[in-house]
Amino acid sequence: MKKNIAIIMGGYSSEVDISITSGNVVYYHLDRTKYTPYRVYILINKWVVFSDDGEEYSIDKNDFSAIINNQKITFHCVFNAIHGAPGENGAILAYFDLIGIKHTSAPFYQMALTFNKRDCLSVVRAYGIKTATSVYLNKGDEINLQKIVKTVGLPCFIKPNKAGSSFGISKVYTLKDILPAIEKAHKEDSEILIESFLDGIEVSVGVIKYKGSIKVLPITEIVSENDFFDYEAKYKGKSQEITPARISNKQAEKVRKVAKKIYTILNMKGFSRSEFIFIKDEPYFLEMNTVPGLTKESLLPQQAEVANISLQELFGNAIKNCKI
Repeated sequence: MKKNIAIIMGGYSSEVDISITSGNVVYYHLDRTKYTPYRVYILINKWVVFSDDGEEYSIDKNDFSAIINNQKITFHCVFNAIHGAPGENGAILAYFDLIGIKHTSAPFYQMALTFNKRDCLSVVRAYGIKTATSVYLNKGDEINLQKIVKTVGLPCFIKPNKAGSSFGISKVYTLKDILPAIEKAHKEDSEILIESFLDGIEVSVGVIKYKGSIKVLPITEIVSENDFFDYEAKYKGKSQEITPARISNKQAEKVRKVAKKIYTILNMKGFSRSEFIFIKDEPYFLEMNTVPGLTKESLLPQQAEVANISLQELFGNAIKNCKI
């Protein structure tokens, strides 16, 4: 019997359109001989199943079901394609756990932890993982510009603590630009992370559970045409994404080992894509994305392709891991 799969997409953050694009890629690549996929839009004002003919069917939040053509549809598994809240931060996954529906992501606590950049960095530092020097601010905190610069130096990065796709991030070169950058970041989140600038090769490393074990995917080197790997660089072709990365065997071995260690430390499941900057031969961890972009052009699918894993196999593997 084919399994009903709810592909949740959209969300409540600035990443809603990107998420819908990712979700639709999953929808079109799932194996129809094994699964009956449904596109489920999780939006601030509605939760609906969106059909191919443009009809919308409301989700009953009591049991996450829908009435379609006078038939009640329930789901064997939820494929999480929501970037940002409430998918990547774990909120909706706690709901699925409560009502007993399996999903393709890590448990909600792990998702919440990795989505909170400060907390995630604090945990991995305790295990000897190298990271940038940082300052953390809540909205309303007193801002001591001199102290910030003394701690992290210039240039530095100012970013929302809990946001993705580089929304709200600024690279700051002067003291006078710090406050405007903080205000920009606060449009995305009430919590701000200010980090020292690491000048080196940037790489992205996908780690997944694949056929019962942890698999590190081929490494991607990021070469941005812009000042850093911002929204334009990620989604509007303003970067080169080179897989496999043009790094030494020594560097590759180190970053693979660190990426796998972080995945294990955080007790992750499902997809992850971690970002690093090399300072000489040492990889410095920036952040982990637990609902990375899933279009063919996105980094994780690029890495899977180099590893000879098709999108159909990549997405099907995530569902198999749910053991439905």
